[in-house]
Amino acid sequence: MGTIISGDRVKQIAAKIEHKLINTLGTTLEEAANDEIYKATAGCIRDDIMTKWAESRKKSGAQGVKKLYYMSAEFLMGRALSNNLINMEMYKDYRQALWKLGIDFDEIVEEETDAGLGNGGLGRLAACFLDSMATLNFPVIGCGIRYEFGLFKQKIMDGMQVEMEDDWLREGNIWEVERPELSVEVHFNGYIEEHWTEKGLKIIHKDYNTVVAVPYDMPVIGYKSDTPATLRLWSARSKQRFDLHSFNEGIYDKAMADQAFAEVISKVLYPADDHMQGKMLRLKQFYFLASATMQLMVKHHKEKKGDLHTLSDYVTVQINDTHPTLAVPELMRILMDEEGFGWEEAYAIVRKIFNYTNHTIMTEALECWDENMFKLLLPRIYQIICVMNEKYCDKLRIYYGEHHEKISKMSMIGNNQVRMANLCIAVCHRVNGVSQLHGDILKQQLFHDSYNLYPQKYIAITNGITHRRWMALANPQLCQLIKDHTTGDVLKDYRIFEQILLFKNDVSFQHKYQQIKQQNKKRFAKYIKKKQGIVINTDSIFDVQCKRMHEYKRQLMKCLHIIYLYQQLKKQPDYLSTPITFIFAAKAAPGYARAKDIIRLIHSVKDMIDADPVIREKIQVVFVENYSVSVAENLIPAADISEQISTAGMEASGTGNMKFMMNGALTIGTMDGANVEIFEQVGAENIFIFGASVEEVGNMKRYHTYNPGTVFEKNPKIRDICNCLIDGELPKIGKQKYSDIYQSLLFGEYGQPDQYFVLYDLPSYIETYDKVYNTYVNHYDEWIQKAIVNTAKSGFFSSDRTVAEYNDKIWKLSTIK
Repeated sequence: MGTIISGDRVKQIAAKIEHKLINTLGTTLEEAANDEIYKATAGCIRDDIMTKWAESRKKSGAQGVKKLYYMSAEFLMGRALSNNLINMEMYKDYRQALWKLGIDFDEIVEEETDAGLGNGGLGRLAACFLDSMATLNFPVIGCGIRYEFGLFKQKIMDGMQVEMEDDWLREGNIWEVERPELSVEVHFNGYIEEHWTEKGLKIIHKDYNTVVAVPYDMPVIGYKSDTPATLRLWSARSKQRFDLHSFNEGIYDKAMADQAFAEVISKVLYPADDHMQGKMLRLKQFYFLASATMQLMVKHHKEKKGDLHTLSDYVTVQINDTHPTLAVPELMRILMDEEGFGWEEAYAIVRKIFNYTNHTIMTEALECWDENMFKLLLPRIYQIICVMNEKYCDKLRIYYGEHHEKISKMSMIGNNQVRMANLCIAVCHRVNGVSQLHGDILKQQLFHDSYNLYPQKYIAITNGITHRRWMALANPQLCQLIKDHTTGDVLKDYRIFEQILLFKNDVSFQHKYQQIKQQNKKRFAKYIKKKQGIVINTDSIFDVQCKRMHEYKRQLMKCLHIIYLYQQLKKQPDYLSTPITFIFAAKAAPGYARAKDIIRLIHSVKDMIDADPVIREKIQVVFVENYSVSVAENLIPAADISEQISTAGMEASGTGNMKFMMNGALTIGTMDGANVEIFEQVGAENIFIFGASVEEVGNMKRYHTYNPGTVFEKNPKIRDICNCLIDGELPKIGKQKYSDIYQSLLFGEYGQPDQYFVLYDLPSYIETYDKVYNTYVNHYDEWIQKAIVNTAKSGFFSSDRTVAEYNDKIWKLSTIK
């Protein structure tokens, strides 16, 4: 097909789609609904991918290359159809083929469900990595859970978040292949018996509950690559699907009980865990993922190589955050209990295979499990961790002697908890942070005592994003502009971005660049009007903060800044000459009350502004409902200002900051996470930095010097902003006002001042934002130059660079040729 000229290829694609409609779906082009046309189109693409996928697996087996198992509880993939077409270099052909058939390509793309199998950066990073690993021809299997329902669909009703089920599999998933022949059993509960035999100690697990793990595989195509990655998602099923005897006896609940016990495991991503049943379900989920993956990994190696002593030569495992940590003791269990390895022999293999990526320094996110619950649900795994911990603590005592507090802090089990992060850092071959700053924090703060013992373990690899999705797909006009002014293929070689630095002062290039931004703003305006009925001014500045709703990300500080602007405009209606549209997009975890209150507050501020006919012409607040990958693809290219305002030292990296800079938004941010490296790449003149540094925040915590009451008393502007939360001017949404937010800002909680330092950084933010605004309004040519520099320097943040670095420092994979 590659030799066919473009016109003929378009005709062939159109014919294939019609043929697929008739022969697979039993309908004609004239009768087909849009979802049927989507399935037919996707089916044609899938056919081509499946051929590559099968041939790649055959090559991988023949070459005997080392394989990566990338384990993650989240894979936030985004829509596959258009991204696959970009990577197969067939996007324009399919677009023209559908046009030839009288069909709007964009409408067909909208038919694909945007699966919410992630909560934000963690799952999106995993998706970018699979794209890059496929592009670089590395052999990889991404391993996760096939959640029947994603995170949740967010509806905003009367200014408040309401969660609805995300039934992403309702219409099926055309890209996946069920692999029932690869199913394995996962065992829960029961008790352990030990018997000595001639061959040594025999471990027997009795009276356990069985869940069958069924893999569904999906190819993830790379750009100009013949080596698709495999995304393997595990679905939970009952071993006994249906108890016919009980059903015929009329005992219907009993007939379905075994099925319900099993299938709830892969039902929902992150079930609420503010009760014991929710916590237990999460633990089941993570062990289910760990056990199924390790069992199949060992089985595959035995079939191909026979000798499990060589396992570490042919596999490496990356644990993406702590959720898959139980893969470590599970592999120990398999090697010892099922394969007859001794402890030291098994442990020597395990410690070579596993590597751990830490994604947070927030203590509440460093996963710990109730020890009694853990012992009840996973009795054999608990035994193994106890022995691992005992041997580990023996080593710690050699180094730290009688420093019992340090040893207790580093222990895998303590205070009636089983600690996943401590298990990872004790056993894993490499432990990495996801930005250079984050890597330093792991070494100097979070895991400092471990770092003193094993400094060679700790490295930092800065996160990245795939520029195929986040530029070529999300911003095709910008991609074309770059292609027109560079030599080489920018989608294959991220270093080519730098070439457009030559054009930052070129008036013609600047004009084209600015036009593209304006067209993207119009595209988003059209989208938000269609989806939510909101009309926005495309001549306004688009100031965007889109990310997971969390106090450390400080959407609250942005909200306070908007209140400040409102108050200034009340006093001085011409305070702003160019209007600003403030756009928020975020989901709050269902059990996170404060995050939900901040969403309420955003809508109260919006209502307050909308009620004033003068001010609403100058500022507008928009909250984008049900934020997702496809929404981000629409929104990020339209942004002028990128809000990256987390408390310094709390954002491990961030990847939204990279997507915004790539698409020409300028960052206002703290020196936190990857903002530090963006600053280093673009230079101080092309980013707007404010607020306390990591060192300042650390010193305020250490010496208890932060007093928000003093900031409040000494700064009338800050006092007015805070008082707005309680003086009744804000329209009331829901039953509660905002006195609890007011109290937390001024007095903190649990005897500690606000740990996010909102009022401390707010004056600096207001001052810096004035510079941002002045640059945009009064020096727009300079603004465009800065934006071009940001795009030019964004190549460094390609996940192709990140993955190559992981491979060089950790995985040591060979490419499939």
